Amino acid sequence: MSIIDRSKLTSLIHQKEGHLTRELLLSPGGFGLGKVPEKNLPDATTQMVCGFCGTGCNLNVHLKDGEGVCITPTTEYPVNLGMACPKGWEALSVLKSPDRAVSPLVKKSPSHWEPVDWDTALSLFSRKFKAIQEQHGADSVAFLSTGQMVTEEMAFLGALAKFGMGMVHGDGNTRQCMASAVTAYKQSFGFDSPPFTYQDLEESDVLVFVGANPCIAHPIMWERVMRNPHSPKIIVVDPRRTETAMQSTLHLQIAPKSDLPLFYGIANILIERGWINEEYIQAHTDDFEAFTAHVKAYPIERVVTETGLTQETIEQFAELIHSGKRVSFWWTMGVNQSYQGVRTAQSLINLALMTGNIGKPGTGPNSITGQCNAMGSRLFSNTTNLLGGHDFLNEEHRNKVADILSIPVDQIPAENSLPYHKIIEGILAGKIKGLWVICTNPAHSWINQGQIRDILDRLDFLVVQDMYHNTETARHADLILPAAGWGEKEGTFINAERRIGRVKRVTRAPGQALSDFSIFKLIAQYWGCADLFSEWKSPEDVFQFMKQLSADQPCDFSGIEDYAEIEEQGGIQWPLAETEAKPPEQQRRLFSDGQFFHSNGRARFMFSEPTKMPEPPNEQYPFILLTGRGTASQWHTQTRTKNSDVLRKLYPNQIYVEMNPQDATHYSIKPNEVIFVESQRGRLKARAFVTQSVQPKQLFIPMHYEETNRLTDAVFDPYSSQPSYKCCAVRVVKN
Repeated sequence: MSIIDRSKLTSLIHQKEGHLTRELLLSPGGFGLGKVPEKNLPDATTQMVCGFCGTGCNLNVHLKDGEGVCITPTTEYPVNLGMACPKGWEALSVLKSPDRAVSPLVKKSPSHWEPVDWDTALSLFSRKFKAIQEQHGADSVAFLSTGQMVTEEMAFLGALAKFGMGMVHGDGNTRQCMASAVTAYKQSFGFDSPPFTYQDLEESDVLVFVGANPCIAHPIMWERVMRNPHSPKIIVVDPRRTETAMQSTLHLQIAPKSDLPLFYGIANILIERGWINEEYIQAHTDDFEAFTAHVKAYPIERVVTETGLTQETIEQFAELIHSGKRVSFWWTMGVNQSYQGVRTAQSLINLALMTGNIGKPGTGPNSITGQCNAMGSRLFSNTTNLLGGHDFLNEEHRNKVADILSIPVDQIPAENSLPYHKIIEGILAGKIKGLWVICTNPAHSWINQGQIRDILDRLDFLVVQDMYHNTETARHADLILPAAGWGEKEGTFINAERRIGRVKRVTRAPGQALSDFSIFKLIAQYWGCADLFSEWKSPEDVFQFMKQLSADQPCDFSGIEDYAEIEEQGGIQWPLAETEAKPPEQQRRLFSDGQFFHSNGRARFMFSEPTKMPEPPNEQYPFILLTGRGTASQWHTQTRTKNSDVLRKLYPNQIYVEMNPQDATHYSIKPNEVIFVESQRGRLKARAFVTQSVQPKQLFIPMHYEETNRLTDAVFDPYSSQPSYKCCAVRVVKN
C-alpha cells in the first residue's frame, strides 16, 4: 500500500523511546507534536558513549527538567578515565543548531524545498522507489548507510532495505575509513577481529604508529599513551611531521606510499638476523616460508631507495622491534585509505605474528577506528556481510538468520551487494535510478567530488535522511527526512576495541524530527512489509535479536543480558558468549590462546608485490597531495562540528594548504598568501601555510573542508574497494 491507514500510523509512532516518550499526533492539517510527559524523565545525571569518533569515550550528561544541558567525562569508564576531547565537551551544543532538519522537505525547484507532513513524505518515498523497481528491477534502488547511527538502527535499516524492500545493493561510509582493515583481518585471521584493548597503549614498551596521528585524530588514545609507565619507545611512520611524530622516539619520514616495501624490508631484516619467534610461527601460522621467500626481494638497499630513509634509520627501526618485550602496531587512515591498504595493513599483521606480539598485554596489530560506530556497521549494517558477520553466499548462514528473525529465507539475498564505488558507477551507467542516503554526506566526503555531485544529479530520485537539512548531499535531494541525532535516541555503539556501550535519549529532537529507528518502522508500514518487523518494537528488542545473530560467531555477545548490564559493567567487549563466566574482565584481548578464526585455527601470512602509485607527480603536476585530519576540534565533513560556536573558534575557518619552505621560496609564495591548488579533476583556493611538517614536493590539505575532495583521484584498493585519498598529483598556481 502507498498510503498508510492513519489509525495504524498513530499507533505506530505512539511509542516509548528510552527515557522520553515522543508522541506524534495526527491533526487535520497533518502532523502535530504532543508534549513530552514529565514522568519517566532521566535522573539528574546519566551516562552514555560519545557520538563522534571510534574511541568510544563515556560522558556524564547532566540534565535539567529532563533535558541534557551540559557534559563532563566519566571518570571510572575504562576507555577515557575522566578525559574528553573538545568534540565530546561540545556534543550537546551541535544538537541546537538552526540548521537542524525539523520537517520532511520535498524539492520543488533546483534550490527550493517545501515542508510537508510525514504522511506526504513517506507516501512519496514509497511510491517513487516502488515505481523505479517496477520499471527497472529490484536492483535499481540502493542505499548508503553510515558508521554514525546506533547499531540497532543499522540492523533495522539493513534488514528493512534487503529483506523487506527487496534492495540488493547497499553499502556504508565505513567503506571510506575501515574497509582495508576489515579485509586485512578477515584474510589474515578469518574474521574482522581487532585484537586489542586500550590498556595495551599503557602496557607496550614499543609502540609503532603508521599513518596515524592520534594526538589530533584520537586524543584520548594519545592520553593513554602518555599514561604509559614503561617509558615506551614511540615510532611513527608518516610522510608528514605530524603532532604525533613530533613526540616520537623515531620518526620515519618516508616517501608517500613506500610503507609496504619498508615493512617487507623490516621483515627481511628480522628473519635474516633470527629476530623472530619461530615457536609461535610454527604453532599458530601458515605460509611463513612463502612469506620469507617474498621478502628476500627487499634487501636494505632497495628499501633505502624506495623509502628515502637512511640505512641506519631502517636498522634502528628493526632493532627497536627486536628489543621490545611488548610491541604494538597501530594504524589508521594513512594505511587504510590507499590503493594497497589491505596489503599494507597485513604487512603490520605479519610483523606482529612473526615476532609473537599478539594476544598478550601491550601487543597486537591494532587498527584505530574512525567513526563512533564503525565496528557496529562492520558487523550489523547488512551491507558487506549478512547480519552478525555472516555471509550472504552461505546457505547455512542465510537459514540461521531467517530462523532467528522469523522471515522467509528467500527474502535474504543470496548475493553480495556492490561496493560503494560500484554503486556510484551503477548510477553513472544508468542501472541504479534511486538512492537512499542515511546519515552520511558523500557529496562532501566521496573521492573526486565534482564527479560524485554530477552523478547524484542523474538519479531519478534521491532521498537524504539526516539531522541537518543543508548538508552538501541534501542540496541534491528530492526528499529530505529529518532525523534525530546522538542524544536524541536509544541504542548501542561498538568502539574500536570491540566494547559495546550505551547511547541514550537525553533531549528531544526538534520539530517533527524522529529517530532513525522510528523512521524505518514507518517506512516498513508504508512499504507494506511491517509484518516482518512486528517484533522490532524498540531498539532494545533489536538488541536481543542481535545477540542471537551473534551467537556462535567470533563476535558472539549472547552473554550480555540487556542494556542495564552494559551500563553496570562500563561497557562490554565482545566476545561474551552465553556460556562464559560473568562479570567479564574489563580489558580483554583476542588470540591469547593462539587460536584464530580460520577453519584450522591458524593465522595466515598475506603478501603481494607492491603496485605503482596510480597518479605519480609529473612535469605538469609536480606535487603529491596528502590529506588527513586537521585539528582535534574538527570531525569528518564538519556536518556537526561547524555547528558549535566553541569548536569553530578552535580551528581555522578557511581552508589552508601546508607547503615546505623550499617550495614556497621556489614559487615565491609567502605565508598566508592565497594560492590555487589544482589536479586533473578540480581546483581549489587556499591559504598557504609554510611549514617543515611536509617534505619538498608534497602538500597537505585537511580532509574536513568542503573543497578538498575536488582534487582527489577515484582509485581503489583491489581487495577492499576503499578509496585512495592519500596521494594524487597536483600543482600550485599563484593568484
